[in-house]
Amino acid sequence: MNRSRFNVLSKLLAISALAIGTPAMADNTTKAERKPATAKAQADANKMLATWPPGPQLAGQEMMAKYGAPQEVTSERMIWRDAGPYKRIMLTKAMLPHDFPMPHMDYLEHTIHFNVPPDKTDEVHAFDASISIYRVAGELSARCDLESNNVLTLNLANDVISGKKSVTAARKQFGDVVVQRAEGKNPPYAMALQFQPQQATVAADLEVVTLPGIPKRSDKAITGANRDGEILGMLVALDLGEVHAASTAEMKQVAGPVMDYAKMLHEHHGKHVGATAMVAQSTSVAALQTPAVRAFQDKHAGALAKIVPLDGEPFARAYLDLMVKGHTEALQMIDQQLQTAQNEAVKAHLSATRQEIATHLDKAKQLRNDNRSTRVSSRQTRR
Repeated sequence: MNRSRFNVLSKLLAISALAIGTPAMADNTTKAERKPATAKAQADANKMLATWPPGPQLAGQEMMAKYGAPQEVTSERMIWRDAGPYKRIMLTKAMLPHDFPMPHMDYLEHTIHFNVPPDKTDEVHAFDASISIYRVAGELSARCDLESNNVLTLNLANDVISGKKSVTAARKQFGDVVVQRAEGKNPPYAMALQFQPQQATVAADLEVVTLPGIPKRSDKAITGANRDGEILGMLVALDLGEVHAASTAEMKQVAGPVMDYAKMLHEHHGKHVGATAMVAQSTSVAALQTPAVRAFQDKHAGALAKIVPLDGEPFARAYLDLMVKGHTEALQMIDQQLQTAQNEAVKAHLSATRQEIATHLDKAKQLRNDNRSTRVSSRQTRR
């Protein structure tokens, strides 16, 4: 046989073994410190892996041998957090076909903290379609069948982002390194990350608020007398919470009077968001989403979450109870804000808001006291 043809055939056979993940081609990336795992965690992972296809089974055993038992195990995925240089390792039972640089299945994903500049995302995806970018969380992920291939992908993606390599050059080097790995070599680009992942706070890109007058995120608690920015932030949070609750009631197709009430709240609170934003713009008071505002949002979300599982009359009654309680607390909050607000326009806006909230509260009480308002019509029952 011609020697060059023999070499090509040998490489193809070796690469084929690599692609199907045979034990002979086990991953041998840089050894990481294995995290201690309880016997139960290890047993749970092994029990679940036994029901998975061979490829994910092998990858799971390799990851556990290197990083210990995963922190999360479900019927569909396993997750290791803060393992080695990675923010997260995820292994899935589901396998996705991927043909670069040759046919294989993707089921193993490695994620690092990395801020990919917006103008580089297209190039990164052109280099390898299995890469995922989540800029808000500052994440760069590579998905393949072997850790060494994911390490290689991340290293070459970094080269593309930094301008060290073109997309074409990166794709060629990927294929070259895969061949070298199949020949028993250990190219550095496949053995370990050739760069230091970023810190989470540096990698995350929260972007910027683009809607005029809408509250901007603030991680600092407001102290002192001037709380006008937080007051406006609270009002927007109140409105958006009521819009969410009203949308839920509409989706549940509650009875006529309650549906009318929900639609009214949806419209009024939706318009009020714009009115509050206009106050922020006209007064140059920067509306803020402070920790206190986010705590208020969480409280509202928790209350709504408790009634979402209900349907029909039980939901309608619970919704009205929630509206009575929520609007009562809103009036109390606004009364306190009227005592601390500094800007006269903010005070006037609070007073107008209070009148509208009081009207909403009266209507909610009226509907709650009318048993007929929550009854589901015969037409709705037949749906």
